[in-house]
Amino acid sequence: MSKTVTLEEIQDFKGKYPKQIWYLFLSEMWERFSFYGMRGMLTVFMVQKLMMNEKDANLRYGATQAFVYTMTFVGGLFADKILGFRKSVFWGGSLMIVGSFILAASPVNLFYIGISITIVGTGFFKPNISTMVGNLYKEGDPRRDAGFSLFYSGINIGALFGGLLCVWVGKSYSWNLAFSFAGIFMLFGLLIFTFTQRLLANIGLSPLPHHLSSLKKKVYEWAVYAGSLATIPLILILVRNTRYTDLFMYTVGPLTLLYIFWEMRRFTKAEQKKLWAALILIIFSIFFWAFFEQSGGSLSLFALYNLKDNMFGLHIDPNVINNSANSVFVILFSPLIGLIWLGLHKRKLEPNTVVKFGLGFLFLSLAFFAFYAVRFFADSSGMADMNLFSVAYLIISIGELCLSPIGLSIMTKLSPQRLWGVMMGLWFLASAYGQYVAGILGAGMASADDKAPLVQKLNAYTDGYKQLAIYALILGVVMILIAPLVKKLMQDVK
Repeated sequence: MSKTVTLEEIQDFKGKYPKQIWYLFLSEMWERFSFYGMRGMLTVFMVQKLMMNEKDANLRYGATQAFVYTMTFVGGLFADKILGFRKSVFWGGSLMIVGSFILAASPVNLFYIGISITIVGTGFFKPNISTMVGNLYKEGDPRRDAGFSLFYSGINIGALFGGLLCVWVGKSYSWNLAFSFAGIFMLFGLLIFTFTQRLLANIGLSPLPHHLSSLKKKVYEWAVYAGSLATIPLILILVRNTRYTDLFMYTVGPLTLLYIFWEMRRFTKAEQKKLWAALILIIFSIFFWAFFEQSGGSLSLFALYNLKDNMFGLHIDPNVINNSANSVFVILFSPLIGLIWLGLHKRKLEPNTVVKFGLGFLFLSLAFFAFYAVRFFADSSGMADMNLFSVAYLIISIGELCLSPIGLSIMTKLSPQRLWGVMMGLWFLASAYGQYVAGILGAGMASADDKAPLVQKLNAYTDGYKQLAIYALILGVVMILIAPLVKKLMQDVK
C-alpha cells in the first residue's frame, strides 16, 4: 500500500514542480486534444457538410464556443459550492466523452445534440482542473507561475495533436472517425485523472459542511447532475438558433457581475481591491480573445479558400496549419519567454502582470497587421502565400504567452481561496464573451455572397484583420497606461 500523501507534503515539494502537476498536466493535455480537435473541425464541417453559408458558420461557431466558456462559470460555481473540483472534473469529462461519440455516430444528424452535451461537459471539466493546479502551491509561493506555464504547455501539446489529426482525418477520410478521436483521447485523460486523484490529498474534495448527512450531500450532488442534464435541451435550442444567443449573452454577463458583487461584500477591503483588479484584467481579456479566436472562425475559412497548399516547398493542408501553428509556436517559445522574464527579473526589469497583458495586445496587433499584409502576396486569383500567414501565427502566439498562462495564475493569486472556482470560471466566462464577439466579427468580415470571387473574399477578410490590428494596438496602449492603477489594487500580488 502506498503512503497517504498530505496537502502539507504536496505543498512542501522540493524543486520547481510538485509531482502531482504532471498527472493534471496529462489529464488536461488529452482533454485539450479533444476540445481543440473538435474546435478546429467545427467551422469547416459546418460549411462543407451542414451546407451553411460563411456568415452563419461564423455566428454558429461563436455561439458554440461562447456557450462552452459560459458553462465554465457554472461548473466553477457548483464545484465551489457542492461537488468539489474532483467530481466536477469527472462529471464533465464523462459528458464530453458521451457527446463526442454521439457526434461520431452521425455527425450530420446528431450534430447539435452531441455539441450541446460536450458544451456542458467542458464547462464542468475546464475551470476545475485548472483551479486544482493552484491548490498544489502555498499562498505566495513564487513557483506558482512556473507551474501554470508548465500546465499551459500541456494544453498546447494536446491542442497541437488534436488540431493536426482531427481536421486532417475529417477532411481527408471520415468525419465520423475524426469525432471518434475526440472521444477516445478524452477517455485517456479521464482515466489518468481517475487513477491518480488519490495522490492529491484533500485537494478538490466536496466543500459541503461535514455536519451534513451523507444523504443530504448525495441529494445536493445528484441535483447538480440532474440540473446540468436538464440544461442540455436549452443549450441545443440556443446553439441551433443564434438569434437567441444575443439575449442570452446580454443577460448572463450582468447577472454574473451582480453575483460577484454580492460575494465581494463578504470579504475585507484589501480582498475587494484584489477582486477589482481581477475584474479589470478579465474585462480586457474579453477583447483579446475576441480577436485571437478568429483562428477557429474567419481564419479557418480564410485558410480553406484563400491559402495555397504549400509552405517552404511542401504541400500541406492550410487548415492543418491554421489549427496547429499556434500550438507549435507556444510549445517552442514558452520556455524562451519564461527565460526572458527570469532574466529581466534578475535585473529588476521584469514588467508586472498588467504590463505583460498590454504587451500581449501589442503583439496581437502586430499579428493582425501581418494577416492583413498577406493580401499583398496573393496572386491574381486571390490565393495567398502560407508562409507569411504562419509568421503571423508566430507573433500572435508570443502575444498569447504574455497573457493567457499568466491570467490563469493571477486569478488564483487575486481571489480568496473559497472563491477560486468562481473566479476561474469568470476568467473563462470572459473567453465566452470573446468567442461570442469573435463570431460576430468573423460574420462581419464574411462576404455576403458565398460564391463571390476569391479576390473579393481575400479583401473582405484582410480589411477586417487591419481593423482588428488597430483596435488591439489601442487596447494595448491603454492597458500599459493604466498599469500603475491596477498594480495598486493588486497590492502585494505580483
